Amino acid sequence: MSDYGHDLVFGSFVTPSAGDPDRTVGVAVLAEQVGLDLVTFQDHPYQPAFLDTWTLLSFVAARTHRVHLAANVTNLPLRPPAVLARSVASLDLLSGGRVSLGLGAGAFWDAIVAMGGRRLTPGEGVRALTEAIEVIRQLWDVETRGGVRVDGEFYRVVGAKRGPAPAHHTPIWLGAYKPRMLQLTGRRADGWLPSLGYLQPGDLAKGNAIIDDAAREAGRSPRDVRRLLNIAGQFSAVGRGPLDGPAEQWAEELAELAVEDGVGTFILASDDPDDLRRFAGEVAPAVRELVAAEREQGAAPGRTPGQPEPEPEPEPVVAAPVRGSRATATGGAFAVVPTPDDGVRRSERRVWDESTRPSGPAPDPERTYTPQEQATGAHLVQIHDGLRAELAQIHDLIDQVAAGEIDAGAARSHINTMTMRQNRWTLGVYCESYCRIVTTHHTIEDQSFFPRLRARDPRLGPVVDRLEQEHHVIHDVLEGVDRALVAYVGSPDGLAELRAAVDLLTDALLSHLSYEERELVEPLARLGIA
Repeated sequence: MSDYGHDLVFGSFVTPSAGDPDRTVGVAVLAEQVGLDLVTFQDHPYQPAFLDTWTLLSFVAARTHRVHLAANVTNLPLRPPAVLARSVASLDLLSGGRVSLGLGAGAFWDAIVAMGGRRLTPGEGVRALTEAIEVIRQLWDVETRGGVRVDGEFYRVVGAKRGPAPAHHTPIWLGAYKPRMLQLTGRRADGWLPSLGYLQPGDLAKGNAIIDDAAREAGRSPRDVRRLLNIAGQFSAVGRGPLDGPAEQWAEELAELAVEDGVGTFILASDDPDDLRRFAGEVAPAVRELVAAEREQGAAPGRTPGQPEPEPEPEPVVAAPVRGSRATATGGAFAVVPTPDDGVRRSERRVWDESTRPSGPAPDPERTYTPQEQATGAHLVQIHDGLRAELAQIHDLIDQVAAGEIDAGAARSHINTMTMRQNRWTLGVYCESYCRIVTTHHTIEDQSFFPRLRARDPRLGPVVDRLEQEHHVIHDVLEGVDRALVAYVGSPDGLAELRAAVDLLTDALLSHLSYEERELVEPLARLGIA
């Protein structure tokens, strides 16, 4: 068992098809809209049916705002590492620190040779990759004086000037399967990125052991290496095999891979929009809850039997969608603090009478709660904090548009001019994505949490009924935001209506989230609902 305690990340593996470029980009943008954390593309420069991966990554970076991007994995034999280092750093700067570097030693050698590359043996490929990593890291290291010098067997760089440095610590992930590549991963890389379809039973455990041993020999912690995994499957009503069944089955299987084999990032290979929606909206939240519960019950994250306490985890490679909050989950008295309603209202409209909200039973002051019991309530607060933060970003975007500024994503890309219509389109995509996330969150509550709460404690019935009613009201408010967005795109005078619609959404949603936390965080713990 190897759980390295990494935050869970969920991404997509999109085919870079040149046959319908708009659809290829649209699938990538959809991945961000449905709430995934990462978008990746395979890199086969010799394949005429594919778009060039680094050109595509740059285009997608300009069309997105939050999602991280990577090649899965970069074809090193056809991309000189010194030039690649500057390409990666440039895109990381332009995208605001959203790029990771997946690297492979090479495959399909006949096609590589046909494009002018050099055929390498497996051993030569590993040595060439080792040299390439050194070249890339030196070029990114602008703190060291003097030029880059790597006098290698395959790559020779003599005095190249350093820089630019990426906007953030850009991780290097290796697509590795054989022992020498796995050892290199442990010594020098930030992540291991295999595909599940190429692995045999037990290969993840064997690979982890090789990586962990190599990391320790290099003076590193095994936890320094994130474990990523490309996966594929299909959703169906009944289980017919691994990753072939309902979302609940997917969640259980991926949670087991996280806890037993330390996988922290799951990347779904699919171009089907419905698959991405289900993966983001149903599988990912369930996996996070299952893993959180397992970690609460088991040993401290990052420990395997006989191992010492792990070192603190470095800054996460990809930000998880749920942000940190004041919520805690400690044993003893109930310690999860609901978010208070500050009473501030932006809109003159009122969508409901808050004084008529019912309250549930008072908590038993003598009762104590385990950390596991409190984890669900803490998780609810954390999810709500994520929604609150995203709502604040919508207001920030509107303020930027109102001021005539470039949208946040384009500003990070150093674009100096942009038409007002393009600003409106970017804002619209962001708001539509956020509205979809809120709707998905409420649907999960209505269909999962609320019926169980009502069944286990009938005294909560009036509260649950009221929360469900408010969900319908919020849905109508979201529809108002959509209508305001349409009006705004069609008219330069529509900003006031859009701002009013978002102000009303803010009042309703913040009030509702505070009420829901006040009434539910303790019952979730008391009733054992996770």
